[in-house]
Amino acid sequence: MFIKWKNQDRSEGEVKKFVSILKFLFFIFDKGAKTSVRTIVGDIEVFPIDIGLHQGSSLSSFLFAIVLDDLTKDIQDEVPWCMLFADHIVLIDKTSVGLSGKLEQWRHTLESKGFRLSRSKTEYLKCEFSGVVGSGEFVTIGGVVIPRVEKFKYLGSIIEKNRDINEDINHRIRVGWQKWRSASGVLCDMQMPVRLKGKIYRMVIRPALTYGVECWPIKKAQVQRMMVTEMRMICWMCGYTRMDKIRNEAIREKVGVALEHKMRETRLRWFRHVQRRSEDAPVRRCERMTLADCKRGRGRLKKNWKETIREDLKSLGLTEDMIQDRNSWRSKTRVVDYR
Repeated sequence: MFIKWKNQDRSEGEVKKFVSILKFLFFIFDKGAKTSVRTIVGDIEVFPIDIGLHQGSSLSSFLFAIVLDDLTKDIQDEVPWCMLFADHIVLIDKTSVGLSGKLEQWRHTLESKGFRLSRSKTEYLKCEFSGVVGSGEFVTIGGVVIPRVEKFKYLGSIIEKNRDINEDINHRIRVGWQKWRSASGVLCDMQMPVRLKGKIYRMVIRPALTYGVECWPIKKAQVQRMMVTEMRMICWMCGYTRMDKIRNEAIREKVGVALEHKMRETRLRWFRHVQRRSEDAPVRRCERMTLADCKRGRGRLKKNWKETIREDLKSLGLTEDMIQDRNSWRSKTRVVDYR
């Protein structure tokens, strides 16, 4: 059963009906509800649930999101200055003083309603895009100084203070190898057909390896690192070594994978999705943001996402006005793996 809840005013009768349905389906606040914990050595004895939800219940996150969104609706800023995903909250400001003020406002609002912001898990990152390192600045919450970090992880992606993506790529490679090892029993089985191994790789490992790639301002050297990682994986799958002297393209064609082109397809698919959104959509507002207040640092300008997209469009002979024709755009950007 699916429950749809829109962010709008509800009558008292509708709210009571909604709560009664939840109680009936999931036994919320039912003093007679009981549960048990399953372990590898067996199930423990059944014990009663006095308050709250069952551990791991999907309803828990649903209700939490509703409550948190309602409690903070008066203090939420627009994206990207305020971003919420369950209990992971990101606040952004141009100064440390402004950020401290926002944190104090959120702390007072939530703690007055029985919530508590974790002091030990809260951290902040200062982006030094101009290359000028600041000192003597700190951010506090409830009188406690928050530790400053060099990189910030949010929803699986890693943000660095100098807007580079090396750490994010390293993290993706580590996650890809973790997925590969969990499926190595099948991928390293010489009795399994190579084509079947390629399908497992494309469905299980490559999504973990390329998570977030659509937003990367990736360079050629970084693309090469990703391809080297993929090549090591598929050579291990096939049982090949350098002594066999088989060309990489021949191995890729045998397994049926093409990482570089698939990364480009993902970027262009996301680019079309962004361009077709309305001008007031959060993702379009983020796209139009500039770093006008930052001073230009020494050295070459860092590659940005728009420049990466321009290179992708040029390599395929496409223009931005072609995004209106969905079928044509998909046919020109879609990459079909080797069959």
